[in-house]
Amino acid sequence: MNDWHSWAALVVFVGAYSLIISEKIHRVAVALGGAGLMLAIGATDDVTAFYSEDAGIDWNVIFLLMGMMMIVGVLKKTGMFEYLAIWAVKRARARPYRVMAMLVVITAIASALLDNVTTVLLVAPVTLLVCERLALPAAPFLIAEVFASNIGGTATLVGDPPNIIIASRAGLTFNDFLIHLAPLSAFLILLLLLLCRVLFRKSFVYDEDRAAEIMELEEREAIRDPRLLIQGLVVLVLVVAGFVLHPVLHYEPSVVALLGAGLLIAVSAVETGDVLAEVEWPTLAFFAGLFVMIGGLIDTGVVDEVSKGLADVIGTNELAGSMTMLSASAVLSGVVDNIPYVATMAPITADLVQNMGGDSGHVMWWALALGADLGGNATAIGASANVVVLGIAERNRQPISFWQFTKYGLVVTAVTVVVAMAYVWLRYFGWG
Repeated sequence: MNDWHSWAALVVFVGAYSLIISEKIHRVAVALGGAGLMLAIGATDDVTAFYSEDAGIDWNVIFLLMGMMMIVGVLKKTGMFEYLAIWAVKRARARPYRVMAMLVVITAIASALLDNVTTVLLVAPVTLLVCERLALPAAPFLIAEVFASNIGGTATLVGDPPNIIIASRAGLTFNDFLIHLAPLSAFLILLLLLLCRVLFRKSFVYDEDRAAEIMELEEREAIRDPRLLIQGLVVLVLVVAGFVLHPVLHYEPSVVALLGAGLLIAVSAVETGDVLAEVEWPTLAFFAGLFVMIGGLIDTGVVDEVSKGLADVIGTNELAGSMTMLSASAVLSGVVDNIPYVATMAPITADLVQNMGGDSGHVMWWALALGADLGGNATAIGASANVVVLGIAERNRQPISFWQFTKYGLVVTAVTVVVAMAYVWLRYFGWG
């Protein structure tokens, strides 16, 4: 790193990272400003930033998120998620812990099929309504759902944004994530249910009169457009099938998601403008700016220097390397948002895998994914879903403080990360 461009790029990146952590300036403004500075100082150029397969904006990630946001935006108009929430409460007989368990399971499953940020955006407002009617504190339910969204999102390629970045960099498929991470994710959800029973036990106060009122709700009335619901579910099934059949069809997940979104808009009566309004454009802009900044670090050789340093420490010891990667990723993802962390670590991990002579399905990738996804539960700023839910709670006058979230998050993260480390050791090094 003798070239001044390298040091300048590092200063820009560290400065942007610091501002993202502090939240004094909106992270989208920071990412776009950082990207602009990378271009201005010559750390990267417009061709590399926008067209390069290795260092530029990863359009597969951008368009996969965009397509899924459009599909979910249509489903949101049908009332499907409100239906599921009311159905869950009634099946739980309005018993607080049973209600939490049902919402946790629904959130986890939805986060595996969709992305976890979209899922909590849809489930959190319904949860607030349910808690109000049952006279229950909303914070424990919302916090539990965040944990479920991050753990459930670990199971699939589309469930958590870090997984999308990892899949794109490593060349992993939807099926790869199902095979390697879904079994552990399912077990961790069961473990989360047990933890919730202990951590939030003081919140499970049953009010018989309130329960009777909510049991009288008719969930079918929540469905506002049955025809659109059927169309949306059919398209969603086709999209998920397209993800699973990637080894046969050879279509990138982004292509499948965009085809599904286009098909749903074409066959339904929904206005295109209304669907596009549901897209989280600030999130996509944040990704774009982040990718340009990461590209600047790659082009100037900063990432290569870090990779060599890590390779010297880890060497070719896959067991020690994967345990170090998993635990360190969990700690760092609790301190900063796991999206920029994984975007930074993905190219470094690729170099480590190459040095170890591994393929795309190397254990180091799974260690990075597990550490980042599970570590995101540690603090209120560890993952995007956390920040979204805290914002919803504050707007609805049910604020959740940083430390209120974090005191539970640290426990859940510690337990799940230890289990994940045992899983990695047994599956990849302890058997056969």
